[in-house]
Formats: sequence, C-alpha cells, structure tokens
Amino acid sequence: MLITAAQVRGQDGYAYHSPGELKRLSVEDLHGPEYQVKAVFLFNFAQFVSWPSSQPSDTPFVIGIVGDDPFDTYLDETVRGEKVNNRSLTTQRFRHGRDPRTCNILFISQSEREQAAQIISNLKGSSVLTVSDIDGFADLGGMIELFTEKNKIRMRINLEAVKAANLKVSSKLLRVAEVKH
Repeated sequence: MLITAAQVRGQDGYAYHSPGELKRLSVEDLHGPEYQVKAVFLFNFAQFVSWPSSQPSDTPFVIGIVGDDPFDTYLDETVRGEKVNNRSLTTQRFRHGRDPRTCNILFISQSEREQAAQIISNLKGSSVLTVSDIDGFADLGGMIELFTEKNKIRMRINLEAVKAANLKVSSKLLRVAEVKH
C-alpha cells in the first residue's frame, strides 16, 4: 500500500491508498500542501524500489535533498520512526561540495535546475535513486520526475536510468507512472 499525507481534523495523519487509488488522488483530495504530498511519495519510493545490496540494519536508509529544501519539516515528519527492511529512515541535506552518494534516494530541488544534469552525471555508477520535480528531469537522465497534471501529482520514470543504477522498481509503481524507456 502507498501512504499519502492528509490533514485529519487539523492534525497531520496518514491515509493508506493502493497505487491505483493514489493515481486518482489530487492535492486537494489529500488536503495537504504540495510538498507534503511529495514527501510521502519519497517515503513510498523507499518501499517500492529495490537496491542491489542489503546494508546492515544498523545503517540508516537515507533520503537526501540537494539544494534548497522545499519540504520544510514534512519530509522529516513523514520518515520519523519509520523503517524500510528493518533500517530506520532518516533525512540529510546536501550542500555544494558534499557527496550525496551516501544516500539511497536523492531529491534534487528546483534551485539546482542548472546543475541537475551535472549532479546526475556525478552519481553515475552509484545506486542512488534520483528524484525531482524539475521539468524535463527524466529527459536529463533523472530516474523519477514528479509533475502535476490536472491537479494530480504524477510520476515519470526513466527506466534506462533506473536500470543503469542497478535498481529495480516494483511493477505496482510502474503501473501508476508514465514510463520513459
């Protein structure tokens, strides 16, 4: 199941949705700001993508952000106390000069639009899932591009880039995404 963020009586809560249900939901349906919804997408990618080697359970699963952080506290709140394959989830912010190869998922923010292709190129040979909402991100070689269509957040997955990083995306996720070969 995928989890989507929702406002419940003025408090943050979670609603569980199948991938098919998620595809039909809009930002308004979720009653949450855009980046709150995108934070939950990042969390779900950790569950629907397989990495090549299993690391010890005492090694955290890292969701990184490079550039300006558009999530405020949403991403931290979404992963707090959660685990993926018995590994605790954590977030990390990467500034220029720091190597993001230590993370499992890297969100490249809009502020890095001009450097996105270089960031992706620098990650070649690593198994870091790259995600962004930069227009044309999948065409630049990014793995998952989040975009809004008819007020719904959608995914465009670049399968060639995913395979080159030795990652595997669940068929459940591929069914609800636009796939670029």
